[in-house]
Amino acid sequence: MADNALLAPVAAGAIARTVDGITVETLARGSGRPILFLHGPDPLDPDAAVLDALARHGAVLAPSHPGFGGSPRPDGFETMFDLVNFYAALLEDMQPAPVVIGCSFGGWIAAELALACPHRIGKLVLADALGIRISADPLTRDIMDFFNTHPREVARRSWADPAKAPDYDAMTDAALIRHARSRDALCLYGWDPHMYNPRLHAWLHRIAVPTQILWGAADQVVSPDYGRFFAQTIPDAGFALIDGAGHHPEREQPAAFAAAVAAFLNRQ
Repeated sequence: MADNALLAPVAAGAIARTVDGITVETLARGSGRPILFLHGPDPLDPDAAVLDALARHGAVLAPSHPGFGGSPRPDGFETMFDLVNFYAALLEDMQPAPVVIGCSFGGWIAAELALACPHRIGKLVLADALGIRISADPLTRDIMDFFNTHPREVARRSWADPAKAPDYDAMTDAALIRHARSRDALCLYGWDPHMYNPRLHAWLHRIAVPTQILWGAADQVVSPDYGRFFAQTIPDAGFALIDGAGHHPEREQPAAFAAAVAAFLNRQ
């Protein structure tokens, strides 16, 4: 599957960061303790409130994954394995070992990273993360089907207040191209099996870095019980709900999200 032929512009205010010959658009905020933010189905916008909220607690880097937003996807780069190795290489350049925050699809990447290179991660935050299967019944779907669910139903299940969902009819052509590229890449990386690694859950007990699980209380994409399973399986992981948020607490309740992250980072 080739990279989307439509070329999306790099986000305003983003910088180009090259790792192992792969260049991605990256938003940067703040100073001090390094924080790597791994986004979900869509990259953060440059004016996302959560960026400035997190930047009060460190130097935030928020790349757009290869193929998402305005980041090119190299030929042959098309699996979770590629994403994990790309971010493992990026972590080599971040000192001291950063806090890694992964949301939704980015939470799946972050969990895989915590197993692949735990020595490069200081602390781990998983927010409404994907990546595992918890139901024994093969007919039970743990994760909402992103691609075969009506957009109105996706909005209803993704947001505590569906009015906060993106209005695609109001988007500029450039914004729609960025969204289309992100959806195309999400499909490539997570189509089959749908948004999980069949073996990941069996190894979560090996995650050895301090971990906090955050979950939107109204998430109907992956339920809070799914998040509790993460917390129960990762040794000593904390679990907290964020009220007034669905699958995207970092977008829907950015102040509460950043406060929960800060409380975890400041915990001894």
